[in-house]
Amino acid sequence: MIVALIGVIALVSVNALFLIWMERKVAAHIQLRPGPMEVGFHGALQTVADAIKLIGKELITPEEVDRPIYLLAPIVIFLPVLVLFLVIPFAPNLIIRDLNVGILLIFAFSSLTVLSILMAGWSSNNKYSVFGAIRSIAQNIAYEIPLLITAMSIILMVGSFKLSAIVAAQDKVWFVVIQPLAFLLYIICATAETNRAPFDIPEAESELVAGFHTEYSGMRFGLFFLAEYTNMFVVSAVATVLFLGGWRGWILPPVVWFLIKVYAIIFLIMWFRWTFPRLRFDQLISFAWKVLIPLAFVNLLVTALAIKLF
Repeated sequence: MIVALIGVIALVSVNALFLIWMERKVAAHIQLRPGPMEVGFHGALQTVADAIKLIGKELITPEEVDRPIYLLAPIVIFLPVLVLFLVIPFAPNLIIRDLNVGILLIFAFSSLTVLSILMAGWSSNNKYSVFGAIRSIAQNIAYEIPLLITAMSIILMVGSFKLSAIVAAQDKVWFVVIQPLAFLLYIICATAETNRAPFDIPEAESELVAGFHTEYSGMRFGLFFLAEYTNMFVVSAVATVLFLGGWRGWILPPVVWFLIKVYAIIFLIMWFRWTFPRLRFDQLISFAWKVLIPLAFVNLLVTALAIKLF
């Protein structure tokens, strides 16, 4: 188990470094510029250099913070991320724990992100941080509901919470073909859950400086950054399992197919960031409660009726 934990930490770190480089390159090419080019081939080692610089930064703690909660928040946001990797099925024989309640474990531990953001914002004793934390709570409550209902549509079809069973049920046709609306709803909600643009209200730089992590520096800030990109990988991995047949593919090894699908969804989420303008907060909440939640319930009802009839 210790070896598995070390492997997960290494995977999370390397994956985050790659995703940060990938985001900078995607942003650059969308805006018709080269992006990082100096350190390594096409700037491939730029994020490694940035990480080394971040580790060497001084950890500054403001005087008026609620110190225990302030110091605990980066740990609370990062540790659940490691747990999520335990149940992700990268291939038929490449899963640390194939639990019967795998999908429930992912949703349960990923919800701790909201708690850590609240801890960071409230303990910082900074009005911008508090605003970011409050926005994050409202946003995550609103978008978690349609996300869970959408996942329930797939679970209802399969009859299992086990991730490997969901992949096995897609041996003939991927669920994205049967449930295109559910896939669309999931991608929108996952983008909002990970605080990605155009739903990045909790850390809107134009309004809140940096939002809930304004008062964090060095690797304390780095843990928030690491958790954000790792959560993006996790929601994309869950989308791959639920809708895109998981590791299923042709010729290439299963783990390669799984990663191709995951990074394709991540590319889509990055594409959103550099395409759509940021929403106002009232638009963000109204869209969830008035559009996404009713659509998710209708989709679940139609799925249940189809299973009952056919």
